[in-house]
Amino acid sequence: QVQLVESGGGLVQAGGSLRLSCAASGLTFNRRTMGWFRQAPGKERECVATISWSGVYTYYADSVKGRFTISRDNVKSPVYLQMNSLKPEDTAVYYCAAGLGGIGETTEAKYDYWGQGTQVTVSS
Repeated sequence: QVQLVESGGGLVQAGGSLRLSCAASGLTFNRRTMGWFRQAPGKERECVATISWSGVYTYYADSVKGRFTISRDNVKSPVYLQMNSLKPEDTAVYYCAAGLGGIGETTEAKYDYWGQGTQVTVSS
């Protein structure tokens, strides 16, 4: 059974940091593009960041560029999201996803495995 499990979410004050992790089981993810998506209340899910299977190529949404860093360790866990200088508008459920899309793939349909999400709440 393929499973992605996110962890590291929580409540943090504006300006603070959180590090999300995504653990995988049931499938070898080291050849897959990995992405972090988020969905805020009343809004559509959006792509926050992606990373190629090699870890060389990354993509960031404009709203998080310079504050968030995506990385991967194909041995221990497929993907991390370091979030710094958090803002209240970053409040959302964050999902990790695995897919076979190309570099910078932001289309949800290109990701075939999803975690259940972890809540991130940033207070002002």
